[in-house]
Amino acid sequence: MKPLHPHLNWIVPAVFVLALAAALAGLLWPGEGQPYPMTSFRGEQVTINARGLYRWDTLSSAAQMQANDTVTLFLALPLLAVSFWLARRGSLRGQLLLTGTLGFILYTYITMCFGAAFNPFFPVYVALFSLSLFAVVLAMFSFDLETLPSRFSDRLPRKAVAGLLFVVAAFLGMAWLGRIAAAYQGQTPLLENVTSMFIQAMDLGIIVPVSALAGVLLLKRSAWGYLLASVMLVKGITLGLAVALMALNMARVGVPISLIELVVFPLFAVANAAMAVTLLRNILPAGSVQAAMA
Repeated sequence: MKPLHPHLNWIVPAVFVLALAAALAGLLWPGEGQPYPMTSFRGEQVTINARGLYRWDTLSSAAQMQANDTVTLFLALPLLAVSFWLARRGSLRGQLLLTGTLGFILYTYITMCFGAAFNPFFPVYVALFSLSLFAVVLAMFSFDLETLPSRFSDRLPRKAVAGLLFVVAAFLGMAWLGRIAAAYQGQTPLLENVTSMFIQAMDLGIIVPVSALAGVLLLKRSAWGYLLASVMLVKGITLGLAVALMALNMARVGVPISLIELVVFPLFAVANAAMAVTLLRNILPAGSVQAAMA
């Protein structure tokens, strides 16, 4: 197994500190105001949050971003710390979890860069976007791709893991394409105070194709299949939990929510967690692999 790229020894701690500061600011930033209604330039009726760090965002957007802050603070950052410690000790499980967690942080702060109304933490969001992007690339190229497939047991249910990845890709693809299609049928898209469907662009441009590709490559026992599947399973856990918390937080502040947000995404989180545990449990010790190859 190849060691972690040396630059990760300072990039990962920097990501941890900046993400900790950003998440705490999103949840604890002072400033109390009274939410007020506004008509967007597209004629959509929205309610501006007027409180805390996300005072210029809508009530719905602020509730969603604070849910992401909660997942970052209580799941992603502990997982980042533990996986980084394990990866530095030569653990393949740690390395896979580290790459997946960095992928979640990258996705989160791309959305904050382009989706959150400008606030004092914008430079932090940009720094996290940049650092986590390079960290994901360096983490992926720290794997020994030639030997990676041999580190997984034949008992790994590759078809089940790939099937889940296909289901996630299909669900997100149909959901977001349906929303886009509605805009071409005369319905005003739900943009709130943003100018375009940036979440849908990221999911359709990155999450959907990478999930589908990971499933195909995993079925072919490709090294990239095992690697991408691990990353997407961790992303699926955090995505499912984040959207579930978003729905609960939106309901708390009086924003209408759908049954899909309350039911489907928690199920996605549970299913991805189960498959991630299964995948990690089917990693063989490095010693046994070397003995088999000798």
